[in-house]
Amino acid sequence: MIHSRTAAAPSTQGFVLLEALIALLIFSLAVLGLVGLQASMTRATSGAKYRADAAYLASDLVGLMWTDSRNLALYDAGNCAGHPPCQRWMDRVSERLPTGVGKAEVSKTEPGQVTVKVTWQAPSDELRQFQTTTAVNPNPVQP
Repeated sequence: MIHSRTAAAPSTQGFVLLEALIALLIFSLAVLGLVGLQASMTRATSGAKYRADAAYLASDLVGLMWTDSRNLALYDAGNCAGHPPCQRWMDRVSERLPTGVGKAEVSKTEPGQVTVKVTWQAPSDELRQFQTTTAVNPNPVQP
């Protein structure tokens, strides 16, 4: 008996496995892209929160200076630690911002002009600063 071989169709045994591996690779790349995007969004959200906190804290100190304008010189960077309202503000800055430092500079040449600077550094980020300058006119003495 003679066995004859006929031309067999090309083998497709490994084709489904190859398709599955390619699909898995594409899916893995998509997941890695989403994880990177999520990390970037989290970093941007944290940065925005810190900037908003710094702006709020600077505005808070300016408001405090307006209500206590007779003691404006006590808010200057060298005197602030000795003035309780200013010291409490500095404590709030260090509590709300990572490595946060706040200071005010009262102009010696321009009466009532103050500059408030708030600096902070988030983990694995560069040093950031928010600065505002305004004029605080002393309240008149009530008779």
